[in-house]
Amino acid sequence: MIRLLIVDDHPVVRTGLAVMLSDEPGFEVVAEASDGEQAVRVAAATRPDVVLMDLRMPGVGGVEATARITAAGDAKVLILTTYETDDQILAAIEAGASGYLLKAAPQAEIVAGIRSVAAGQSALSPQVAVRLVERMRHPERESVLTARETEVLRLVAAGNSNKQVASSLGIGESTVKTHLLKVFEKLGVADRTRAVTLAMERGLLR
Repeated sequence: MIRLLIVDDHPVVRTGLAVMLSDEPGFEVVAEASDGEQAVRVAAATRPDVVLMDLRMPGVGGVEATARITAAGDAKVLILTTYETDDQILAAIEAGASGYLLKAAPQAEIVAGIRSVAAGQSALSPQVAVRLVERMRHPERESVLTARETEVLRLVAAGNSNKQVASSLGIGESTVKTHLLKVFEKLGVADRTRAVTLAMERGLLR
């Protein structure tokens, strides 16, 4: 019997997963948690085999909770989330996660992933596997931003819209969008907020 802990801040998601997985032979949902802090406590108390961990939750997030649970040896962690940016994938795996699946994955893929992780193997969704392979094949994509890309991102960080950035730099709004897409690709993110945050963390913006 594979004992499961489901961690997600959305009650409907937790309930849906619990119902779905309880119907699978050989699975037992022993507990649920609504945030990372609670997940760490519950994992220590119930010692599940596998923790299904969401990433973005209030308070302690999925990455930190994963690191604490795996460091304590309380369970193996399988990330189950809607997000798949490169930095999130790598952060979760570096924290000790044994797998990374998307919530949109077919039920059979999620079930197979749980069984693989419980057996000491890894489980990656096809989309995530492709992202990791591409990152290894093309490390140059992590290169430093160009001067213009940095300029665009600095204006975005100051709260300017694409239209305002275009006006400030004397370029078209579509050109601003193109620069931002290149920034997103280089930093492995999917939105402006994360691009600014990560660029600051890496010292690309001051």
